[in-house]
Amino acid sequence: MKRIYLDYAATTPAHPEVVQAMLPYFTEMFGNPSALYSCGQEAKSAVEEARVKIARLIGARVEEVVFTSGGTEADNFAIKGVAFANEHKGNHIIASAVEHHAVMETCEFLEKRGFLVTYLPVDESGLVNPDDVKKAITAKTILISVMHANNEVGTIEPIAEIGKVAREAGVYFHTDAVQTAGHIPVDVDELGADLLSLSAHKLYGPKGVGALYIRKGTTLVRFMHGGGQEKGRRGSTENLPGIVGFGKAAEISLKEMEGEAKRLSAFRDKLIDGISQKMDNIYLNGHRSIRLPNNVNVSVDFVEGEAMLLNLDLEGICVSTGSACSSSSLKPSHVLLAMDCPPERAHGSLRLTLGKWTAEDDIDRVLEVLPKIVARLRAMSPLFKKKK
Repeated sequence: MKRIYLDYAATTPAHPEVVQAMLPYFTEMFGNPSALYSCGQEAKSAVEEARVKIARLIGARVEEVVFTSGGTEADNFAIKGVAFANEHKGNHIIASAVEHHAVMETCEFLEKRGFLVTYLPVDESGLVNPDDVKKAITAKTILISVMHANNEVGTIEPIAEIGKVAREAGVYFHTDAVQTAGHIPVDVDELGADLLSLSAHKLYGPKGVGALYIRKGTTLVRFMHGGGQEKGRRGSTENLPGIVGFGKAAEISLKEMEGEAKRLSAFRDKLIDGISQKMDNIYLNGHRSIRLPNNVNVSVDFVEGEAMLLNLDLEGICVSTGSACSSSSLKPSHVLLAMDCPPERAHGSLRLTLGKWTAEDDIDRVLEVLPKIVARLRAMSPLFKKKK
């Protein structure tokens, strides 16, 4: 049975060229980038070359890119770093109600330490209204954090407009671009971002490495202590093979982004249309057009999302019911609830995210299998029988 992987928002397989680029840095070119001898300086040069490539991907200055262990650390670094460095100015943070758990839980951590957080509402498609951001700003506001695109429903937020609001108010602005960098154009100046989070394994790079863009002049305290790496901004010996792989992935993504976006958008729309035509009581989650090229998220009435996931897995099709980071939770998605999706409908959500190795016959296979699975599960559902 052919395995069909449709959970690229959770993680991506490393590109073969990325793996090849990384391999020498596990063995013959293994030096510590902080060492002064030639082996260490070769490693340092590789780190800096990767930094150039990542800066190019997001339109940043090279010195504004700081390597981290992933998107979660980047989010923590941005939010805690700004909060603790600027608490003498204020203690108010603004975030959207649909942020990734890496942002939500960091804000909750800060709330327990005396910070105030305003969680902005979203409309039924998951969009934040820039006017709501403006209204929420107070004299004590020190940071605004709104993700570039939602990891569950794929809605792309009006980040440039929100960035303008933040800039006019003199408030730092952070955006989590983990789902967008390498997939749609990301330019820190156009977005108006002071801080921007990235993760390598979302764009065909290795796991365990990410980056935080920090605009020159942004005041924040360091998050990791223990060494002077990253010009004193993050302690810890650099993940040399990971950073090299991240740089190579960024280089490839920048080159292939436009063509991939067009290809995947066509597959995405075929999947959305096919699911809607072949089944009733289906609801698309997220904005119909202002969404990531590869994201399909639907709610299926009278069926549990987990049941669909497990039955699809038996057919060799890998999907998710929402964020991979919350897959062990029995609670409905906080993103869908914030979008006014009823809890019972939120429990019936299914996320299918496409990627580089998705083919059209994979889409056809899902459209063949999923309606049969839903029909079988509905036949066992007391709610569906009651409806009938």
